[in-house]
Amino acid sequence: MNDLFDDLDPLEKRPPFELPDAQGYSATWNEALGGFDICVPNGELFYAEQFFNQKISDRTVEYFLENDTNDWQSVDWHDYVGERLPKVKFKNISWQHDKLNMFGKDVYLPRYSAWYGDSDKPYTYSGLTLQPKPWNKGLLYIKQHIEQATNTYFNSVLLNWYRDGEDNIGWHTDAETELGKNPVIASVNFGETRDFFIRTNDKSQKIKIPLKHGTLLIMKGALQHFWEHSVPKRKKVKGARFNLTFRSIR
Repeated sequence: MNDLFDDLDPLEKRPPFELPDAQGYSATWNEALGGFDICVPNGELFYAEQFFNQKISDRTVEYFLENDTNDWQSVDWHDYVGERLPKVKFKNISWQHDKLNMFGKDVYLPRYSAWYGDSDKPYTYSGLTLQPKPWNKGLLYIKQHIEQATNTYFNSVLLNWYRDGEDNIGWHTDAETELGKNPVIASVNFGETRDFFIRTNDKSQKIKIPLKHGTLLIMKGALQHFWEHSVPKRKKVKGARFNLTFRSIR
């Protein structure tokens, strides 16, 4: 699925980001999947820079934003904060703007989100409990391609829409009880490239991974128990980024 490295000798193939030069870190080219199997201490990753091609990735962004209210290519989505967002009649994705109560004050998250999956699989994180919407054709298409490549079944997906580089998510782990021990998390990115960071819980090691248009990143093994991840602000990024994290709720 990835032809970026096809002309290179297998020994010359390296991921487009730096790994620490230390014991326990390695990257091996996976010819069958067109990406890199990456080992880190207490965790594993798989990285395919162009798992979905340009045509499919472009269509996915359009699919996520199609609506009967605005021209999705020109509207300023920052104008639709909080309760204004549900007034937009999206055709395919039921986007919402969640808020948390912090120190007695409601604060909207710096991103929009949506939760889809099997009807009996609610998900709780950061004090929010999300009831899944039923799968649709577009999400099932993405899910099935990832499942075929990973040989893993996913029963739910969290969609995050970062309107521009001001939208972000802080350091956290996907280690909720519902996910079980050593969960497999499949993260696929569409739209603008954003820096995705992982760091050890003791903050001694940090890796910056570019998630591009069509990039697939699999997190597995004990990674969620020993590493955190985040998507920080990037003021120079002006376009939208959509990230889907497929999980299996138990």
